[in-house]
Amino acid sequence: MGTWDFGPFDNDTAADFAGDLDEAAVEEREPMIRRVLKRAADPADCLDTPDAERAVAAAALVVAQHPAGEPTCSTYGPSEPLPELPADLRTLAVDALDQVASELSELAEQWAEAANYSKWCQDITRLRDVLDPPIPPQEEALFDI
Repeated sequence: MGTWDFGPFDNDTAADFAGDLDEAAVEEREPMIRRVLKRAADPADCLDTPDAERAVAAAALVVAQHPAGEPTCSTYGPSEPLPELPADLRTLAVDALDQVASELSELAEQWAEAANYSKWCQDITRLRDVLDPPIPPQEEALFDI
């Protein structure tokens, strides 16, 4: 792996994807992100590492535009502005992240053998939770009868 840390753009594949987005015309950027997420969300068989790495980066870009999201890494992420991404990409990004973290993912398998596996898992979970937050337990309603 050409990976130097666990963040969404901390690998060669994701950094190259960011460069591709910067070089693309503004109107091509959203379709590029959508294609990456679709490919990861519905893998034919096993999700290969480059597709998973691009999907994590694309999901991070979707998260960055969410009100509860954080900006992406300015060093390795895209430096050109992205158009406003449609809300339906949030669901697609959640599906892609679920596949990235699944047992059918080569990337998850590789990280499982790495020292920073728990940090990588936390980062994937953090991205996913911004887009699809867990439902808090409902408090019991008190009724006066």
